[in-house]
Amino acid sequence: MPSLIADYLPLVVFVVISALIGGALLVAPFIVAYKNPDPEKLSAYECGFNPFDDARMKFDARFYLVSLLFIIFDLEVAYLFPWAVAFHDIGAFGFWSMILFLAVLTIGFVYEWSKGALEWD
Repeated sequence: MPSLIADYLPLVVFVVISALIGGALLVAPFIVAYKNPDPEKLSAYECGFNPFDDARMKFDARFYLVSLLFIIFDLEVAYLFPWAVAFHDIGAFGFWSMILFLAVLTIGFVYEWSKGALEWD
């Protein structure tokens, strides 16, 4: 039984230390944060609506469109990293398939730009 406790002691120490650090990081902002909100801090952020308003009001669809565009191009970057790492091993087929993927995304981006999807008026 003592060897079992000795085997799990580093794990217990790791969990305790990580819980202490996590707790300290959760409590620290309440202790050191600046608590004087100004009108700029209470103003609308990203979505264009006042932060303290009716929760059932209509939401502008352009915000969803911009977020979907961000997700699409974020996924593009997520596909480019493993492709770049394995570039020497994938050969010509892997190269041209990624070029085709980027071409389709570029055509979609140009289409969205021409339709005014990136305008925020």
